[in-house]
Amino acid sequence: MKMRLFSIALLTFTAACSDPNAGESLSDSASTTPNLEQAWIADGFNAPEGVAAAPQGGYFISNIVGEGAGKDGEGWISVLSEDGEIVTEKFAEGLDAPKGMAVHDSRLYVTDIDQVRIFSAETGEPAGSIAIDGARFLNDATVWNGAVYVSDSGGASIHKLDGETATLWLEDERLDGVNGLLGDGGALYISTMTSGSLLSADAEGNLTEIANGMENADGIGLVPGGGWLVSSWPGAIYYVSPEGETTELLDTREAGTLQNDLTMFADTVIVPNWNPGTVTAWKVVR
Repeated sequence: MKMRLFSIALLTFTAACSDPNAGESLSDSASTTPNLEQAWIADGFNAPEGVAAAPQGGYFISNIVGEGAGKDGEGWISVLSEDGEIVTEKFAEGLDAPKGMAVHDSRLYVTDIDQVRIFSAETGEPAGSIAIDGARFLNDATVWNGAVYVSDSGGASIHKLDGETATLWLEDERLDGVNGLLGDGGALYISTMTSGSLLSADAEGNLTEIANGMENADGIGLVPGGGWLVSSWPGAIYYVSPEGETTELLDTREAGTLQNDLTMFADTVIVPNWNPGTVTAWKVVR
């Protein structure tokens, strides 16, 4: 069920307030700090954590239902419309603790503790699973360079799924607490919870730190006009400029609203809120 629709402009943290060139156009200042305007909040979820675009329109939302590492078979995947209505409550079910998701070749890949579950992205029918050797806490998933990549938060590692085969792609101490993944062009963007870093990796696995200090960093989104949004699951959303400067755009920690796997679709930001069981949509405005 979608909650009452309203729109707010969040506090704007922008250097333009004191910049004599504050009136310049976006083309002259592509790195201007954006604002987030709330579009809608949808409720009716049970510990929602991950987001992926559904091929039939709208979004897949993963529901953990219980503990993040609990093997209880109670998790499910919902389908949410683009305007915040639940289309299908249980599109796929019988998972343990589903988190990150990615759609590739008409299949929905879902991280589920120590394996990746696969479903038809059109019907939700099970299509197998891939066990990840040594995985402790599989978290996010993304499609990059024709393959699916998944993060293991408990193993400081990233695994590559090519067909039915999983291989360890990258293991590095800088990936301690690795969480969010976002493949885009020649770069795989990575967030870590321990150092709160936003990193980029090239196809050979060479890591570069873009920014840090965003403890418990989670989802990553590319901002139109430049920069990234990064969520911190205890309840914050940051903007990272192309120069690597971080600005906190939202803080819901005191309210107890978690900000989990932030995912961007053009200028729309979809964020599951494990607590209180909602999904929030934002528009990015510069």
